[in-house]
Amino acid sequence: MRTLGIDFGLKRVGLALSDPRGTLAFPYRTITRTTRDALFAELLAVIAAEGVQAVVVGLPLTLDGQDSMTTRQARNFAASLARRTPLPVALADERLSSAAADDDLDAAGLRDRDRRKAARDQQAAVRILQTHLDECGPGAGAQGKA
Repeated sequence: MRTLGIDFGLKRVGLALSDPRGTLAFPYRTITRTTRDALFAELLAVIAAEGVQAVVVGLPLTLDGQDSMTTRQARNFAASLARRTPLPVALADERLSSAAADDDLDAAGLRDRDRRKAARDQQAAVRILQTHLDECGPGAGAQGKA
């Protein structure tokens, strides 16, 4: 089952895709946000073009597991996406995914600031998606609607 992982942000949205079996996550692309409608149009185009069957959106809880303003924005985004597609849209805890993505980029030697920004969002989406795939098992996709 092909699953799309999303690292939601107000400026950029990182995307990752699983392999067709739903076991490994790979960086896909970063969308620079312009308008809300344009963002959803791009996401729906990716879903159609890549044969996505489920979506996982990162949920940025605080370190103590509480909601913040950003958490509420991510929940609203996931709910809006769920209204636009019949696919299951799940939320996944993304605490420390950006820090882990930075560690990955450091290990890869990526230092260029502009390339690093886009790569960071994609790598955070990879971390979100891979954690979800590992927890749910191969081919599980997204469990439940957002």
